[in-house]
Amino acid sequence: MPSRSSARLAALTVAAVCSAASAVVLTSPAHADSVRIHDIQGTTRISPLAGQKVADVPGIVTATRSYGSSKGFWFQDPNPDDDPATSEGVFVYTGSNPKVAVGDSVTVSGTVSEYVPGGTSSGNQSLTEISKPAITTVSTGNAVPAPTVIDARSVPSRYTPAGDTAAGGSIDGLPLRPSTYALDYYESLEGMNVQVADARVVTGTDPYSELWVTVKPHEHANRRGGTVYGSYDGQNTGRLQIQSLGSTADFPKADVGDTLIGTTTGPLDFNQYGGYTLVASELGTLKSGGLQRETTRKQSHRELAVATYNVENLDPSDGTFDAHAAAIVHNLQSPDIVSLEEIQDDNGAKDDGTVDASTTVNKLIDAIVAAGGPHYEWRSINPVNDQDGGEPGGNIRNVFLFNPQRVSFVDRAGGDSTTAVGVTKVHGKAQLTASPGRIAPSDAAWKDSRKPLVGQFVFRGKTVFVIGNHLTSKGGDQGLTSQYQPPTRSSEIQRHAQATLVNAFAKDILSVQKNADVIALGDMNDFEFSGTAQILQDDGVLWSAIKSLPRSERYTYDYQGNEQVLDQILISPSIRRGHDFAYDSVHINAEFHDQISDHDPQVLRFRP
Repeated sequence: MPSRSSARLAALTVAAVCSAASAVVLTSPAHADSVRIHDIQGTTRISPLAGQKVADVPGIVTATRSYGSSKGFWFQDPNPDDDPATSEGVFVYTGSNPKVAVGDSVTVSGTVSEYVPGGTSSGNQSLTEISKPAITTVSTGNAVPAPTVIDARSVPSRYTPAGDTAAGGSIDGLPLRPSTYALDYYESLEGMNVQVADARVVTGTDPYSELWVTVKPHEHANRRGGTVYGSYDGQNTGRLQIQSLGSTADFPKADVGDTLIGTTTGPLDFNQYGGYTLVASELGTLKSGGLQRETTRKQSHRELAVATYNVENLDPSDGTFDAHAAAIVHNLQSPDIVSLEEIQDDNGAKDDGTVDASTTVNKLIDAIVAAGGPHYEWRSINPVNDQDGGEPGGNIRNVFLFNPQRVSFVDRAGGDSTTAVGVTKVHGKAQLTASPGRIAPSDAAWKDSRKPLVGQFVFRGKTVFVIGNHLTSKGGDQGLTSQYQPPTRSSEIQRHAQATLVNAFAKDILSVQKNADVIALGDMNDFEFSGTAQILQDDGVLWSAIKSLPRSERYTYDYQGNEQVLDQILISPSIRRGHDFAYDSVHINAEFHDQISDHDPQVLRFRP
């Protein structure tokens, strides 16, 4: 397969459908006893003919593809069998621009193969295809087989046959049960001409001219038009990716809650970046849902407002400073403390040993002032070069902004990139040994990952401890459509170790001062129901405040049509039980095609 940057931006050509009346016979038809497409697809995910040569397989060309190294065409048998588990369509890999056209009746000889997008290490399912083909055109101008309609009634509510395998086992060899499991249903249509109608958009269009829709408009829906991901067992089965047409300039710029009115039609593919994908030959007309960016309320004089915001690899060369500043000033209402993630060093991804981020941060502060906000001060600790993960050379780190007119920072010398911060008792109160400081920066849990930044603040005479986090990402986890069910979440191992250290540090503070106000916030890269969140909250030390929101409003990120929690603000018992607090996930990015970050910021307001 081509790289994401080339394959997704290249051309997909699907010719107009011709009528049967204009068919022109060029050669004699194939023998009636030849292998059919449903024989190749079989009743499991792996073809029973994999690795074998087949001859004179008949069908009608439904679409052609001419991009990257994944060139070829789909064709489909117009005379299906009566088994709903066997697909009647398949992709023919030609390796060069195909010389057939939509509506051609062809016979194909070649080798049946199972191609795994992303390679076998990805855990992805394989795509059944015919490679090294010899193609004979029988006639032209034939009607394309009518599309199979995918809708709320046809897609099962159960997602995967994981219960029929050992934990994490492969489902490749299981017989398909398309009326029972959604993954089996989609697999039974692999390569076939399919159609969705009046489908609601559940992601903003991405830079590769792709979006996700749902055919189940009521499935875990929220008031803004998205589908919420609330548990590992509660998959949104109606989600389906829609891929760009030949010209990416013509692909709609959609936001969550928009609708593709009318019908969207094309072959059902399986790819590395999302699994089952409808490759559109006909695309519905975009109807706006009118989604607006949210604005939180202003904190009162007595409320401390603390926010977390992942600004997505911000460096001085980016053109998003004014937009981020406007978001902080207007949408977030100038929080008193802002914990930033993904602040890069002063020359961004250039890997020349630069680790300082003064230019990056001060440029953002200046933009905030220009937008009418306060002149924030800031604290951070420069990382050791190329030791904190992220984009090579970028040296991303956590940064605290704070409004000195509202809150003060307790500076205490001794914090650096390799020294661990501790907790002491002074006059019966908890105190950091260094402020700012880093939690256990030499611990193996932080290898190639951001180290938490800890700071001691004072608001209206009350001390507040803030822990800024950016835990290791989900990179390397198997996808939801993996051949292994349930998918392996390998990234959890390191993230759980990191959560253990953060929880232990919060526990250290509370063991010294039981009623201390402690906030651990940031991009936790995991869900509020995850094992990571459970570890962070162990022994009641912290509690994820996003759980104070209704379930339909718990999301900070939108991935493949699943609106989910990655960013969290966790609070100590004194804040949860002893003060009035308000939590807001401020939706300004994740749902929109023109987002300035892929994360929505979070704001907590409380009275210390």
